[in-house]
Formats: sequence, structure tokens, C-alpha cells
Amino acid sequence: MRRITYLLLALLLTGCSAFRTTPQPPPAPGPQAQQINRAQSMTLTKLANITATERGSPDDAERALAAQANAAGAPYYHIIMISETVIPGVWYGTATLYGTASATGGTQQ
Repeated sequence: MRRITYLLLALLLTGCSAFRTTPQPPPAPGPQAQQINRAQSMTLTKLANITATERGSPDDAERALAAQANAAGAPYYHIIMISETVIPGVWYGTATLYGTASATGGTQQ
């Protein structure tokens, strides 16, 4: 019985390490906002959250989030989720805008 307990504890602790993310450098800022992943956002400053509701497909919601990030002047954005609403064919998306610390004056929100 003790061996099974130790085995379960080891498996649980091993599973927890799968959720740790190693920071990665973001790509160089370009003329348009670039989509980044969670690991690339760890060294950046959070600027704001944005949402979009679009009729069509998940790609339409992604394009709407990218357009909002460009309009806000953010160099990077990370899509948190895209989900279909209770209305078929209407998609809802949420993203976080990020900027470099030097571009935002070194303050973090």
C-alpha cells in the first residue's frame, strides 16, 4: 500500500511540472502587432485586455483581435481564448496586449 502511495505522489508531482513554462524571448517588434505565446509574454509588460465578438468562424474572431491590437498600437498580443457563443456561428475572443518595458516607461500594471 505504501508503494502505491509513493507512486501516486511521484506521478502527481511529475504532472505539475508539465504546467511550468520556461520564458522565451519575444520576436522583434514589427510594424504590425504580432501574436505571441504564453512563454514569450513572461518578460513583457501587460498593457490591456481586449475582446471581440464576430459572426463567422474562429478565424474571423482572431482577425478582429489582431485588428484591435494594431489599432491600439501594441507590438504584441496573446490570445487567451476563442469560443463559440450560445448563438451558432458567433464567436467570442479575448486577448491580452503586451509591450516592452522601455516602450511603456518601465511601469507594470
